[in-house]
Amino acid sequence: MDSIRPKAILLDLDDTIISFDHGVDADSCWRKAICKYMPEENTTNPEGILSDIKERAKWYWGDPVRHRIGRSDLTKARQEIITAVLMKRDINDIYLAFNIAASYTEERDKAITIFPDSIETIKQIRTKGIKLALLTNGNSEAQWKKIRRFDLAAFFDCIVVEGEFGVGKPEERIYFHALEQLGVAADETWMVGDNFDWEVAAPQRLGIKGIWIDHKGMGLTGEPITQPFMIIKSLGDLLALI
Repeated sequence: MDSIRPKAILLDLDDTIISFDHGVDADSCWRKAICKYMPEENTTNPEGILSDIKERAKWYWGDPVRHRIGRSDLTKARQEIITAVLMKRDINDIYLAFNIAASYTEERDKAITIFPDSIETIKQIRTKGIKLALLTNGNSEAQWKKIRRFDLAAFFDCIVVEGEFGVGKPEERIYFHALEQLGVAADETWMVGDNFDWEVAAPQRLGIKGIWIDHKGMGLTGEPITQPFMIIKSLGDLLALI
């Protein structure tokens, strides 16, 4: 394996090291927030409200520009989504929208866990003398809260958070910055994560080898714009490659 072993690995955070979406019951978090703050006369059909929230959220997060803006302040983005759902029901109450969004965010944050193999895998990678960088999109405070919660900072030679750096994946600057900080070349480096565009397609355009985490084992669908260097199901599978 020495012939393919990288000098550095760039790791994603959400749904690579920790379970942010994968394995998290977001519907349950929404139900708790809805039932906590919605007036009783409007909670006779919480599943209808939940369905509208999911539909609006899919629209909101489906646009790359809205996604970039929204992830900088998740509670605000969720408040905008809730506001639209409430307006559909002729409820114009910004405080209600904020309370539901904030409650959901609180429930959602509590549901985040670390994947069982993450820490041991990262420790084993470090024993191989491979440099490590953490590249994560999102609000600085929110991302560092997760990094501190799971005691991750000490494992990385470089941590780049979108909210601090100014741009995030898939912008070229963030990958080049990590390479410069680690003192490695693109072709000596792997990028690992669950977002195909951000952790495979974008870095591979720069010569970095992209390793895609396919949690569900569904494989690639359609005609991907590029083939990943490797496909794995969890971070622990990296150990067999190095």
